[in-house]
Amino acid sequence: MGFRTIVVKTGAKLECRLNSLIIRRESEIKVFIREINTLIIESTAVSLTSALLCELVKNNVKIIFCDENHNPHSEILPYYGVHNTSKRYKEQFLWNPEIKSLVWTKIIYLKILEQSLYLRERGFIEQAAMLDGYLLELRDGDSTNREGHAAKVYFNCLLGKDCSRNDENFINGCLNYGYSILLSAFNREIVANGYLTQIGIWHDNEFNEFNLACDLMEPFRVIVDRVAFDIKENDANFKKKLVNILNFKTETEGKTTTLDLALRTYVRSIIKILNTGEGEILYPDKIYIEDEL
Repeated sequence: MGFRTIVVKTGAKLECRLNSLIIRRESEIKVFIREINTLIIESTAVSLTSALLCELVKNNVKIIFCDENHNPHSEILPYYGVHNTSKRYKEQFLWNPEIKSLVWTKIIYLKILEQSLYLRERGFIEQAAMLDGYLLELRDGDSTNREGHAAKVYFNCLLGKDCSRNDENFINGCLNYGYSILLSAFNREIVANGYLTQIGIWHDNEFNEFNLACDLMEPFRVIVDRVAFDIKENDANFKKKLVNILNFKTETEGKTTTLDLALRTYVRSIIKILNTGEGEILYPDKIYIEDEL
């Protein structure tokens, strides 16, 4: 089980040798592939071999490619995460609409709760109370769109009423980068469990390859927000700080682990509910936000 996040920021040659990732520049850096959790290629001047790609995918390493502006652009996912993928696909197509609606309602509850807690920490007491009220008004499947109302209040507080999430600025760049890293982590877990990222429980955009990941990641977006809004303007290390969220310590049912592993438990718990109608969502009880790398 990998635990390292490798970021290649400048031109290099990447290859596989003796079960290790070799990064060749003036000198060589060697990393055992089984230790790698995520490989981020930030530079378009990086070249790598197909043999390396195959080995990374076999070992469930998440591979993210960035564009010429160093923003996450695409990723590599294996076709099959488990030996009985066909069975898992059939299960996914048969997920009960009523159970999907209940799961989505719980996901939105967790998201609004996290947003409320964060606003209260930042001194927006009145607005946090409004979000608490939305939790009481939440209905099955979020039929009253409490998520949308909460998001408006939430980002008006954090960004200001004169700014929006569509503006091109430093803070939105940080948020988008962090959300992309989080989305990739969920995509990996979904595929590793043998399911399709395209078939969501609420998101249903025919042009979105990651509908299910977009569903499941919603409560965890606030973790990105907590880090992004504490990053100073034009901090050169902002990407490292956002990538590092996957290493944050978490507690779930008395067990301490990293956020990356907590996501695995969370995803599996939701899949169990969708398949059987039984169980509960295992969302972290505590997530420790780190100030430094």
